[in-house]
Parts: sequence; C-alpha cells; structure tokens
Amino acid sequence: QTVDLLMQEAGCRLEHPAATKFRNHIMEGEWDKAENDLSELKGLMHSPNAIVRMKFLLLQQKYLEYLEDGKVLEALQVLRGELTPLKYNTDRIHVLSGKQFPCYTQQILTEHCNEVWFCKFSNDGTKLATGSKDTTVIVWQVDPDTHQLKLWRTLEGHAYGVSYLAWSPDDLYLIACGPDDCSELWLWNVQTGELRTKMSQSHEDSLTSVAWNPDGKRFVTGGQRGQFYQCDLDGNLVDSWEGVRVQCLWCISDGRTVLASDTHQRIRAYNFEDLTDRNIVQEDHPIMSFTVSKTGRLALLNVATQGVHLWDLQDRVLVRKYQGVTQGFYTIHSCFGGHNEDFIASGSEDHKVYIWHKRSELPIAELTGHTRTVNCVSWNPCVPSLMASASDDGTVRVWGPAPSLHTQEVDTFN
Repeated sequence: QTVDLLMQEAGCRLEHPAATKFRNHIMEGEWDKAENDLSELKGLMHSPNAIVRMKFLLLQQKYLEYLEDGKVLEALQVLRGELTPLKYNTDRIHVLSGKQFPCYTQQILTEHCNEVWFCKFSNDGTKLATGSKDTTVIVWQVDPDTHQLKLWRTLEGHAYGVSYLAWSPDDLYLIACGPDDCSELWLWNVQTGELRTKMSQSHEDSLTSVAWNPDGKRFVTGGQRGQFYQCDLDGNLVDSWEGVRVQCLWCISDGRTVLASDTHQRIRAYNFEDLTDRNIVQEDHPIMSFTVSKTGRLALLNVATQGVHLWDLQDRVLVRKYQGVTQGFYTIHSCFGGHNEDFIASGSEDHKVYIWHKRSELPIAELTGHTRTVNCVSWNPCVPSLMASASDDGTVRVWGPAPSLHTQEVDTFN
C-alpha cells in the first residue's frame, strides 16, 4: 500500500525489477543474460508478438555491436544462427546482411576490348590492375573517399593476352604473364608506365605464372612445359629447377621457399637455397590455381571439376570444400578477403561470384550481373567492403556494400 501511495503521489510507476535487470544487461553487453531475462518478462507482455519483437531488437543490437567491434565471425553467427531463424522482419535481415559485404555492383568497367582474364588490387589497396585477351593491362586508381575506380594508366605492347598479374611488395612494379603459348613476361614500372624488363629465356618456354620474393628484388616464374626460374629485376636467371611443370606459384615469407602447384595435382615446397623439395598438398584432380592467406597458414585452391578447397598448409590437411561454384577446367582465381580475411570469394563458370564465410561450406552470397564465366575475383586488402571481378564478358565489376539511405535520397534528389 505504501508503494502504491508513493507512486500515485509521484505520478510515475516503479520499474519492474526484471525490466531493470534486462536493461542493465543490455547496457553491459551481456547478451546471454539479457536473453534469459526475456523469459522473466514474458508474463508481463500484453501481446504474444511483443516478446519476439524484443528478442529481434536485442539480437539486432548484438549483431551491430559485434560489427562495430570488428568481430565479423561472431556477427555472422548471430545473423545466420539467431536472427534468421526467428523469421521476423525478414526485410530488415536482408538489409543487415548486406551492410558490410560487397554484394552490390558499384561500377562496371568496360574499357577492355575482349575477355578480361585477371584482376588484382595492389598491396596498399590504392590501385587495381586488370589483364585482358586484348593484350593490354589497365591500372585503375581507387578514390580514397568514394572508392570509385578511374582509369589511371594503360600498359600496352604485349604480344599475347594477359592472363596473370603480380604486384611487387612495394607496388612499384607489376609483372604480366600470358597464356600457355607465351614465352615472355613483362615487368613494368607502374609509377612511370615504362617497361623495365621483357624476359624470355627460350622461345620454347611457357611462362604463365609468377610470384614475388618478399624482398622485392627477385621473382619466380614458370609454366607447364617444365620451366621454373628465379630471376632478378633485370630478368637475369638466378636459379632454376628442372622438370617442374608449374601451374601456379607463391613465395613464402621466409624468402627461401616457393610453393608450386604442378601437373601431378599437388603443391610442393621448393627451397632454392638448399635445393630441397617436399610435398604439401595432394589433390585427386588438377589444381587450376591457388592463393595463400596473409598468415601463410591457409591455402585456397580452385580444383578442376571440384570447386574451391581450403587447406591448412601447416598441418597439411584439407579443411573444407565450399559448395555452389561451377568449376570445370577453366582457370579461375579465388581470394581471401574482408576483416581478418574471414571471407572467401570465387568466380564461377555459371557467370556468378560466390562469397563464403571461411568456416561455412554454404555461400552467404551469390552475385549476379556478369554474362559469361567469371575468371578472377580480387578483394581489396585495405577496404574490406570493396571487391572486383573479371569476366569473359569483357567487363570488370566493382562490388561494394548496399548504398546508404542518405545516398539513395541524394541520388533521387539529383
């Protein structure tokens, strides 16, 4: 009676202890405790839908705070494992899922005159290089504010189409390789646009892949006819390895070891100092391409007729096979990306770009827009919401997050 009298005289109601506890747990970010509090509040609700709406708002806040803190994996788990199963306000879930991921076409670059075979962002994320069957390399500049790309430089004079590109560690140089019948590679100074070296050891060679040594003073190159060279910046031969039919190359951070996939469906580690080699990965089908994570621990393989496989290079075990992508015997290049490289993207012969979370076999996004095979996907290493894809349809698509409501309003006004 005393409490009721005080509330009547004060003109305000006393908050229920369960509500107080609920609010405090939310303010402290104690999400599990806050969810448990909902069961206590259930009896106080006038509508059965109210508790579902409260849980949705709670999980939405949990998801957004995880994203703000850079905890992308935890955020994705909330989105897929907690918010989506509620089947409440699905339109809002679709908005949330696209908030931080490059799932929307931001630009379509049409300057190439033929199939675009390769694309790669520079290490500092400020440029994108694209190589085409039209024999040109185009270097695009990324606007630091809008993340729009504009043509910066065209590198011409190649005798063949450009099927592979590699930036030097300091982004000063760019090496371009051609298809199987190409015996040359071109080393460009990107800043000046000048060709520093055109390298060819023999007209019988096939130089289709290249990788930079971490010191930026040497690189390795090779192809399926058995060439495997280490060279300096002037194209001089430093070392060679006989009889290795190279499909794809990667230099390890120790400065001595090179990973090479070959025609025996494996990846081997070659040490150019003590001339030792060892098996790292063995697949049952041809490895069309591979790339390695920044930590050097994980490798992402595009395997003929199988799709995209994730390997642990340290433990030498297959970690995961990703579903959805169509992979025949075309060379398709996938990539790691996003915050902490938690995501994976790959092109596909069904004209789509697929995105997975590293720990989930099922794609979280299938991006449409290209009209022919998507040969290569590159995720900007410094802008997690920016990605590019190159296709046989002759275009490069630049992908970004969903435009904000403010941007949409401005566009409509304009």
